[in-house]
Amino acid sequence: MRDDPLTIAEKIFPSRLLLGSGGYPNRQVLLDALREGAPAMVTVAIRRISLEAYAESLIDVLAGYVLLPNTAGCASVRDARLTAELGREALGTDWVKLELIGDRETQYPDIELLLKATDELVRAGFTVLPYANDDPVSCRKLADLGAAAVMPLGSPIGTGLGIINPYAIARIIATCPVPVILDAGIGTASDAAQAMELGCAGVLLNSAVAGAEDPPRMARAMRLAVEAGYCAHRAGRIPKRTQAEPSSPQLGLVGGG
Repeated sequence: MRDDPLTIAEKIFPSRLLLGSGGYPNRQVLLDALREGAPAMVTVAIRRISLEAYAESLIDVLAGYVLLPNTAGCASVRDARLTAELGREALGTDWVKLELIGDRETQYPDIELLLKATDELVRAGFTVLPYANDDPVSCRKLADLGAAAVMPLGSPIGTGLGIINPYAIARIIATCPVPVILDAGIGTASDAAQAMELGCAGVLLNSAVAGAEDPPRMARAMRLAVEAGYCAHRAGRIPKRTQAEPSSPQLGLVGGG
């Protein structure tokens, strides 16, 4: 993928895999998983971590990685704006993964608030990557408001159900003028590969690695799956057929009549 790297808001990344930083058994396992996954960015929940520069703070632990602050835990535009401002001040980045959850049980985004917050943050100079539902209309509206990329869910956060509606994701990719990063619902490597085969620009995941029996090994699997799925998409799959078609010619066979 080095000949065609992931590009968001004119910034080039060497990987198409993004990883979260929450839910790991301990920080050494987190670091081991990040080493194996080699992600383009690592998301951090600004409202759930200490930003103090004392020894063993998460920010210190993640030194050397490109950090993407998110607004996890926010339920209003005001809270999201304040959290984004805090992340910009503490981490020195205008980038923000915008999350505004409207339903706690499904963790589905509140699209009305998401659109409003995206508009406000873009006007305030942020590079906004909103976590959205798998709705082509909403994703297109977010892009029209200036979102640098859109991050539709494959299925509810943490469920590991994979991509419930591949058609919707494919439609978002076809109609959205900005990169589409699949976010949420990935359970295993084949899910990540499927997202890339559909044409996603990248995959963001957390629970599938952090909750695995062997997080570093799963992180490596996800890295390879993203690469494989992207290469397969670029190569172009053969058409699906209803009848077998042998790969070897049937004429001129030895002993043939």
